[in-house]
Amino acid sequence: MSSIFAKIVNDEIPSFKVHEDKHHLAILDINPLKKGHTLVIPKKEIDYIFDINSQEYKELWFFAQTVAKAMKKVIRCERISIVVIGLEVPHAHIHLIPIDYVHEINFTLPKKVFSNIEMTEIANDIKTAI
Repeated sequence: MSSIFAKIVNDEIPSFKVHEDKHHLAILDINPLKKGHTLVIPKKEIDYIFDINSQEYKELWFFAQTVAKAMKKVIRCERISIVVIGLEVPHAHIHLIPIDYVHEINFTLPKKVFSNIEMTEIANDIKTAI
């Protein structure tokens, strides 16, 4: 069975794309902790991040770094944090979350809500910065 991320990669489900190359995709999280919360995924469906072969793993992190640097240019924050949990969706992914304080990386906090127009603007701002 395909994960929700595989369906997004295959354009079966809409998303707010931030950046894309042949092997990776960055999309805005639809249940963000903070404005600009982005998910970076390999297009190849692999459940566990440490099951990714070494070369593809390095390329995934390089892609994430590119996206994080662009996010930092357009989202006002102290840092872009990195979180890998791997339990909520059976498809490896990296959370890139703009933060000012460590307590903002708490997935039990209420999620932020942005309109489709705001999400599109956020995604476009990050795309432009890449």
